[in-house]
Amino acid sequence: MMITWITESSTPPTIQYGTTPSANSFNNTGVTGSYDYITYKSGEIHYVIIGPLEPNTIYYYRLGDSPKGYSFKTTPSQFPIKFAVAGDLGQTEWTKSTLEHINKSNYDMLLLPGDLAYADCVQNLWDSFGRLVDPLASQRPWMVTQGNHEVEKIPLLHSEPFTAYNARWKMPYEESGSDSNLYYSFDVAGVHVIMLGSYTDFDRESNQYKWLQKDLENVIRVKTPWVVVLVHAPWYNSNNAHQGESESDDMKASMEDLIYQAHVDVVFEGHVHAYERFTRVYKDKGDNCGPVYINIGDGGNREGLATKYIDPQPEISLFREANFGHGTLDVFNATHALWSWHKNDNDEPVFNDSIWLRNLFLNPACKI
Repeated sequence: MMITWITESSTPPTIQYGTTPSANSFNNTGVTGSYDYITYKSGEIHYVIIGPLEPNTIYYYRLGDSPKGYSFKTTPSQFPIKFAVAGDLGQTEWTKSTLEHINKSNYDMLLLPGDLAYADCVQNLWDSFGRLVDPLASQRPWMVTQGNHEVEKIPLLHSEPFTAYNARWKMPYEESGSDSNLYYSFDVAGVHVIMLGSYTDFDRESNQYKWLQKDLENVIRVKTPWVVVLVHAPWYNSNNAHQGESESDDMKASMEDLIYQAHVDVVFEGHVHAYERFTRVYKDKGDNCGPVYINIGDGGNREGLATKYIDPQPEISLFREANFGHGTLDVFNATHALWSWHKNDNDEPVFNDSIWLRNLFLNPACKI
């Protein structure tokens, strides 16, 4: 587990941790960095990897020379595992409601398909976002990919994109053979998760395309029967918002064949501030061997909901609703998983949309 935290004053990049509240069984040291953005200078950003850790276990830990204690739970090493999924979070009252609901869901890991803080070049909003998500992100692993609001590139003033995102949300990209923090993959409890980057090169000559091709070729479905992809700009979307964007259309044209041929089970998308679930689909048509596409960019951002949909509703779109919320993916075993979407104005036990997913690896009609 990598733990990242930011301090205004200097502190050693060390973590004490253990399986008892004293948190003094082990001690690991990492590195400290920072970044500059025009006139803003970040605090000290500390990165410490701790472990090896036992699966499905609560660990207690302390950061640097701070007496404050934290705890987190590691993911299970085998089924079942529960993912919380929420995109386009932001920092509104709706965001707080989404986080409260997620916190009640007893999830093992959070997956976020882009658009985190909505800082949009105002760097202290990254700090307030960190404080907002700290109660949850300090207790469970959060795995994220970037969206358009993470680019933060200003001509002449700041030419380097993703400066704050790459410094604050360092993902394990090198471990998956990627050359960029903007796309990577990892295995957890029988699930292979792929995070793609909508806002970096994705054509067939790009590093991302070649990396994805190799990554999918190396998936061992006996070891990880489920394959899940996250991307910010949606490849399928019947909302009026964000139609005709290159990051959606051109990336889909470039990579959809790879996703289909690898029999990816489900693709989570963000960007559109509403919920939508498609059938299994390929090349804009229903296909029992294609992924289920789910738009989950409804975390609670300040730009509001995308309330207008294309009419009539396409046949491949099975459920759509403009509301804030989050989803959970319960992967029970190698064959079955339950996807559920929860609106913020309902208590957690109420499912507004749910579907059982059957693993494509075991579908004899889909030759692997």
